[in-house]
Amino acid sequence: MIRKAELEEIDAILAIYDKARSFMREHGNMTQWVNGYPSRELLEKDIAEGNLYVIEKDGIHAVFMFRVGHDDTYDVIRGEWIDDSQYGVIHRIGSDGVLHGVLHDALSFASSSISHIRIDTHSDNAVMRSALEKEGFSERGLIVCDDGTDRVAYERVLS
Repeated sequence: MIRKAELEEIDAILAIYDKARSFMREHGNMTQWVNGYPSRELLEKDIAEGNLYVIEKDGIHAVFMFRVGHDDTYDVIRGEWIDDSQYGVIHRIGSDGVLHGVLHDALSFASSSISHIRIDTHSDNAVMRSALEKEGFSERGLIVCDDGTDRVAYERVLS
């Protein structure tokens, strides 16, 4: 089941991100989600704006941010987008590892709202990059985040 996250679940959500961070480190991704990212304040903002979702089955096991609309992060790309139509974005997807197919479930949920989705990840996040390609995303180029670091940008437009 996917539903909007609630503020009183913030500690459980932060614990999921801790487990996701550990998984990344175990798989050679040492640079993503450092220095306390995502912060409690950012997640509280996502919740207040109605954009943070949880995936639950006998408890919360995954979390992601989803919204439809323009995202400044994708304004400049060293590469090219497939399409400039309205799109949805997914950021900060993380799992505690209990449920499988979390990315697929989040994408199915997002695709029920919009067929055009953009997402990005670190170049050394091989697990996510492979999963995105299996889900039909194509690598579009590099974007630069607010902190000045590059991310590999992906896009999928369903017909």
